[in-house]
Amino acid sequence: MTDMMRLIEPLIPALRRYARALLRNPTDADDLVQDCLEKAVSRWHQRQADGDARTWLFAIVHNLAVTQMRQRARRGTHMPIEDTAEANLAVAPTQESGLRHRDLMTALDALPEEQRSVLLLVTVEGLSYAETAQVLAIPTGTVMSRLSRARDRMIQLMDGAEAAVPAKRPLLRRVK
Repeated sequence: MTDMMRLIEPLIPALRRYARALLRNPTDADDLVQDCLEKAVSRWHQRQADGDARTWLFAIVHNLAVTQMRQRARRGTHMPIEDTAEANLAVAPTQESGLRHRDLMTALDALPEEQRSVLLLVTVEGLSYAETAQVLAIPTGTVMSRLSRARDRMIQLMDGAEAAVPAKRPLLRRVK
């Protein structure tokens, strides 16, 4: 039990950060991490002893989040206004950093889920390509491809080039 706690406890902040980035709702993200931890504790004996606990936990969070998003897409979201916290009804500040943050989140939301997950795991959580491939159960080449497309799309969206053709990278020429 102490071995399990020693491995899991330091990863909780990173799991919460990833869950919040995926779900965009702190309450739902905390519930997701709680579900992940419950599943990890109850299935600790199923974990590969030589496997990395970090990638295993991120895989659990990712799979639970995908399941939740699919369920919400089918059901739709519903929350009575009486149950909504007043802070959730507040207007965002008008400062430039707030606008940049909003634009970043909007651009991130515009990405397909596959690209968003890869981008968040590699850039925010600092997982290697191999670890990300293991978490998402996809080949490493697919991780690199999705990451490249996600970065290009984020640049387009952040620059306001929504309808523009993807930025062409300069071709290398040989000079003799």
